[in-house]
Amino acid sequence: MQALSSTKLFRRDSSEWPVLFEEHSGVRKVILNRPSKLNTLTFEMVHPSLLSLLVYASPLITSVIISLSTQVFQMFNKLQIYEGDHTVDLVILKGNGKAFCAGGDVVGNMCSVLTGHWSYGASFYKKLLILVHLMATYKKPLVCLVNGIVMGGGAGISMNGSFRVVTEKTVFAMPEASIGLFPDVGASHFLSKLPGYFGEYLGLTGAQVGGATMLSCGLATHYVFSKDLSLLEHAISLVDSSNASEILSAINKFAHKFNTKEDEFHKRLKIINKCFSRQTVEDILNSLEKELLDNLAEKWIADAVKSMKSASPTSLKIFLRSIREGRGQTIERCLAREYTIFCNILRRKITNDFYEWEPPKLELVEAKTVDMLFKALEDDDDWNYLQLPPRSSNLLDQTRSKL
Repeated sequence: MQALSSTKLFRRDSSEWPVLFEEHSGVRKVILNRPSKLNTLTFEMVHPSLLSLLVYASPLITSVIISLSTQVFQMFNKLQIYEGDHTVDLVILKGNGKAFCAGGDVVGNMCSVLTGHWSYGASFYKKLLILVHLMATYKKPLVCLVNGIVMGGGAGISMNGSFRVVTEKTVFAMPEASIGLFPDVGASHFLSKLPGYFGEYLGLTGAQVGGATMLSCGLATHYVFSKDLSLLEHAISLVDSSNASEILSAINKFAHKFNTKEDEFHKRLKIINKCFSRQTVEDILNSLEKELLDNLAEKWIADAVKSMKSASPTSLKIFLRSIREGRGQTIERCLAREYTIFCNILRRKITNDFYEWEPPKLELVEAKTVDMLFKALEDDDDWNYLQLPPRSSNLLDQTRSKL
């Protein structure tokens, strides 16, 4: 392989950087900048050629490259700096292009595992969870402008923001069970806080919901038409304060409200609560199928049944247990549990579901298999518990009382 000069290796036009940072008076902007890849979070290197080095580099060099160069690492560092800077009033998070963020780069993670050790993928995932924890406990107002697709990791970095603004173009989903993973990056925490059992519905079916439904169920705090986003962003930039009430006032000038009694979310919630409150995945699916017989015109029920039947049986059982445990736990406990499960999946010694459905049917997934996925990897020297830095409560709960 031809060596790359250091100048060539690190020279890159700013338009190609995976994440951009802007400063406007007391406002800092974090902008996801991989529009052609739907702003997926990845091992994105300073230069694309570095990806090929992973095959040739030693595990130590690879780990250093990943640690120093990832999009996530840059975001974490900047957010830490902004939080400690007394001249910074608030942070805006947004994405360039048609998507906010379509999640983590699954292909990149698979390549890192197949060309090296499972811990490569775990290294990226750990940094993502540490970033999610920082954002979930952030001490300054974090305004997430969620326009377009938001899935998986994109939800993880936005659904804990103190202000979560969506539009008519926003599409939210947690489709991980369809690829042999499970809704994670804090999903067992933020989905468990939704009304009734709507979180179970979203995680088990991977259903897509729009901005209006996100507002109704609490995933979003505000709904703004996409044509007004740039005006809203400008208005927020002029607030010149960390006061949540002043930021709220600026957003409310552009916010649109709905008749909640007539929206799609409230019409479905009764059936969702009836079916998804069941104790097992099998019972939930059976309940949905019975409901479908009485409501043949309800396409969303048929879609839910179809999605669950095509998803990984193991993944479905993992998520149901995870969200049920998460309902009474802190964000720290939820992230630590999700990290343990993810590492067990990557290691491929208990299940191979990331690559093929094994076993292929719900009734063949044994309880002891699921139990093992939730347990620490004590027989592997490359694994450690997820250590999250101690942090006090964030601004989110204070902001909720004002909304």
